[in-house]
Amino acid sequence: MTELLTGDFYRFEELLSGTERATLLRVREFLRTEVAPVANDCWARAEFPAELIKGYAELGIAGRAYPEDSDPKPTSLLSGFLALEMAHTDPSMATFFGVHTGLAMGSIVACGSPEQRDRWLPAMGRLEKIGAFALTEPEGGSDVAGGMRTTARRDGDSWVLNGAKRWIGNGTFADLIVVWARDEQDDQVKGFVVEKDVPGLTATKIENKMALRTVQNADILLTDCPVPESNRLPNANSFRDTAIVLRRTRSGVAWQSVGVMLAAYEIALDYAKKREQFGRPIGGFQLVQDLLVRMLGNVTGSFGMVVRLAQLQDDGTYRDEHSALAKAICTTRMREVVGWARELLAGNGIVLDYDIGRFVADAEALYSYEGTREINTLIVGRAITGMSAFV
Repeated sequence: MTELLTGDFYRFEELLSGTERATLLRVREFLRTEVAPVANDCWARAEFPAELIKGYAELGIAGRAYPEDSDPKPTSLLSGFLALEMAHTDPSMATFFGVHTGLAMGSIVACGSPEQRDRWLPAMGRLEKIGAFALTEPEGGSDVAGGMRTTARRDGDSWVLNGAKRWIGNGTFADLIVVWARDEQDDQVKGFVVEKDVPGLTATKIENKMALRTVQNADILLTDCPVPESNRLPNANSFRDTAIVLRRTRSGVAWQSVGVMLAAYEIALDYAKKREQFGRPIGGFQLVQDLLVRMLGNVTGSFGMVVRLAQLQDDGTYRDEHSALAKAICTTRMREVVGWARELLAGNGIVLDYDIGRFVADAEALYSYEGTREINTLIVGRAITGMSAFV
């Protein structure tokens, strides 16, 4: 299998090296044969297909972004294409993988000590230990940097954590949860790796979601939860350090949103070629073609944005505002595309049988997480004007 995705109109995939493309095609085949057939059923039942973890592990891609001694270095471009490919099949599973590799592993890479990286990353790279990332709180989303209520108190060679976290992906079954808490002594945000089954840790699945239903989001409660000093991330000493992790994962969400757009466009295009009304396929009508071209324009423009962002990442010149702009714009365009695709499918667009209903719902979660459009707009606005409009 060597064909490009139908929606890759400008053939961006050909920017990958031959080895990188071989990796991407191997992942694409796994997603099509193993993930796609169960995606709607898992989504409808709000259950996570744990049996697929072994297959993801065998792909050997979970830790590929982090080896320090590899030659050639893994590229951000391939990482982006992998995020796109996963979201193109199932945004829920793309989120599972992004939380584990981007947020949890990324926090340990960016803020952990060499000993901590050696202790946790190999098993996480093999998906033998699953990670989660606990930042958002019940009363703190966009304002969590200044309004974090979860606290950490030093107690000899340990820390005691108290507080609550919400919307924690993988939280119900994670082996390691990176928890961000405010140090009672210096009022700074610090990072801690809380291991499964530690006393005082409770994770409860959030029910009745309308988006990313396969993702096991949890409410996390920390009650006098003891964490050894050896599990404190030594390079996480303020929210600025948290932002280092978020900078990269925001770009991953932008890539995911392109994957969702691609899927919606391709579903709509295939439907337009087959669905007949008034004696001929609806793809032959001007208004339908207008919708399809608008979708393709959003896909292609967003694709170009994330490809350039990956290039900036690889040459070390990208900044917070680059990721923020991509996340804000690509997810906004994604919302338009899934809406137009649902419109083209009419009533068939609201049932899972045609897939698009799942992408419409899941797009709402991608639009909001990793910083709302408004917050990312303020990050970019501050960069271009030199003035902060944050409250």
